[in-house]
Amino acid sequence: MSDSPAPLADPHLVFDAADGRRDLVILGSTGSIGTQAIDLVLRNPDRFRVTALSAAGGRVALLAEQARRLRVDTVAVAAEDAVPALREALRDQYGTGEPLPEILSGPDAATTLAASACHTVLNGITGSIGLAPTLAALKAGRTLALANKESLIVGGPLVKALAAPGQIIPVDSEHAALFQALAAGTRADVRKLVVTASGGPFRGRTREELADVTREQALAHPTWAMGPVITINSATLVNKGLEVIEAHLLYDIPFDRIEVVVHPQSYVHSMVEFSDGSTLAQATPPDMRGPIAIGLGWPERIPDAAPAFDWSKASTWEFFPLDTEAFPSVGLARHVGGLGGTAPAVFNAANEECVDAFLAGQLPFNGIMDTVTAVVSEHGTPAPGTSLSVEDVLEAETWARARARELSAKATAEARA
Repeated sequence: MSDSPAPLADPHLVFDAADGRRDLVILGSTGSIGTQAIDLVLRNPDRFRVTALSAAGGRVALLAEQARRLRVDTVAVAAEDAVPALREALRDQYGTGEPLPEILSGPDAATTLAASACHTVLNGITGSIGLAPTLAALKAGRTLALANKESLIVGGPLVKALAAPGQIIPVDSEHAALFQALAAGTRADVRKLVVTASGGPFRGRTREELADVTREQALAHPTWAMGPVITINSATLVNKGLEVIEAHLLYDIPFDRIEVVVHPQSYVHSMVEFSDGSTLAQATPPDMRGPIAIGLGWPERIPDAAPAFDWSKASTWEFFPLDTEAFPSVGLARHVGGLGGTAPAVFNAANEECVDAFLAGQLPFNGIMDTVTAVVSEHGTPAPGTSLSVEDVLEAETWARARARELSAKATAEARA
């Protein structure tokens, strides 16, 4: 292990911060990660300055408000037809005679911002569309605060080829926890990474008991408030499967030394077991502002970024083994992670399509993973030593999405027959 390359995320290796305030670009600013990041920035104006914001384009009023409060130079939207409404919203925010920020639009707008002049790029975009901005930020030499796990999942070899050691700082609560715990030892001392899972809304249910769960039940996460796709991924535990692949890529730890345990309270965000038998756990009340603060400020800590525990009050913390029969997603993720190549991209794309089908009432809950498994199986095993390109990833995703839709439609037709 000591002779292997330095990990992509390494708390012992930190890119130099600029003098004074740290300039940031926030991608996905109107989403959950983006809005919480902006809250941190506004509470710490002596530490950070945001130079640019990007969003999909569905919440232009919020984007315009963010731009005005942060006084950014540039705003970008992926949806070109959102530009007129965005320009009008900016005029309402800025007032007559005040110069507006530059507006970029189109599918490549976020990628352009990711390579712009700044210290840190926070990639809070949801989905594999975040891959191009991730690669652009790394190629430009920016520190990357990575909340977009999909870009690492689908483009692992591409990301690893560009990223300097320590250039990526993870923003997922689990990987930010591992990042902090790993600071206490050397890589040679690490025996195991332990990724915690809340268990989602269906913890303790058997596969049979999951057959008829509803959309509303699956969206009722007991701990976190997230978007619908991420919430369903938590219900199926696909998110934990993706996080296992992510941990393998970020920290260069073999899959057989990455464990998942269920921790319903979501207080311990992940743990590192060292060779001497010690286990270090990173724990805070559930709040994403803590991991975001690590991503934006490391190696410095941002005071009062998130709530702390009141240790004068009694509490109970529980840990349970993962039910791999009811939730086969983690095992399948390990499998595709081991296959490499375009297999993780196929897994992720097929899952996104199946989640959409479930939310639309076109696929039962168990059908999500059944269909994803079938698509992954049809995709097959990549040839050994095959190199990966962005075009390969996009082609594999296109095929996986189409095949997942076909199988979902077939399942719906059979259920109605």
